[in-house]
Amino acid sequence: MKKLVIATRGSALALWQAEHVRSLLTERYAGLEVELLVLKTKGDIILDVPLAKVGGKGLFVKEIEEALLSGAADLAVHSMKDVPMVLPEGLVLAAVPPREICTDVFLSERYASLEELPDGAVLGTSSLRRQAQVLAMRPGLRIEMLRGNVETRLRKMREGQYDAIILARAGVKRLGLGASKEQDLVPPSFIPAVGQGALGIEIRDDRADLKEMLAFLDDAPTRIAVTAERAFLRRLDGGCQVPIAAHAVVGGDSVDMEALVASPDGMRVFRGTSSCGADAQAAGSMGEELAVRLLGEGADRVLAELYEG
Repeated sequence: MKKLVIATRGSALALWQAEHVRSLLTERYAGLEVELLVLKTKGDIILDVPLAKVGGKGLFVKEIEEALLSGAADLAVHSMKDVPMVLPEGLVLAAVPPREICTDVFLSERYASLEELPDGAVLGTSSLRRQAQVLAMRPGLRIEMLRGNVETRLRKMREGQYDAIILARAGVKRLGLGASKEQDLVPPSFIPAVGQGALGIEIRDDRADLKEMLAFLDDAPTRIAVTAERAFLRRLDGGCQVPIAAHAVVGGDSVDMEALVASPDGMRVFRGTSSCGADAQAAGSMGEELAVRLLGEGADRVLAELYEG
């Protein structure tokens, strides 16, 4: 194979991710040409409405997956946290490369930490997961919607529209960006999104040639951790509409996971932890079992209210 086409969104972060995979492929296969097909998704176009109100995760992948199915592209590079729990028929995740740092980061020009923000301060985030966890810790803050790419969000904060914002540390790091004052928000006090910091390489299921070519990019510990997190989310039937978080870590021959379901106002938070052996099947079962446990403890009522609303 002499040429591959990667479908990607056009944001700086999406392009970084696609270029990263392109460089790994061209280093591995001498003479291979890799072209980027830049597509605009619905999620890139609708920027004035919270994700929860316009359809959630699939907004960032639908047009890209259509390019794969039509043959316009050979592979797609996604942020795993944007990938819906069920892939369209005929598509598979061929590789999940090693995960970048997966936690969140607090950024501000004036305040050194979430704890330092005064009551009434405006914190920007488009994520109900982040909103719920912030309000559980700091109920006196004002949460305002923040959409746009990483650069846009940082610019809005610097212009004074927000006293602070929260972003994924991986995106900030990959783009070499930051703020005057930063605080890493880490588990167990602040749990990241399912799949955060991980990439997923999606292809058509009938491309056995590509599966073989891409196998070297797959990182077993990352795939196992992401499998556990996605199983948890899938069992809850969750998406951007619901404050759900999960963080799994593979160490040696075991997987440890912590997760939560919360109400958007942070008043009700259901937390749980679990462990299992380090293989994908066990990790998937563990994720589902932890979801069932939290549902039984009362998370089912929170989810019912959100889905009815």
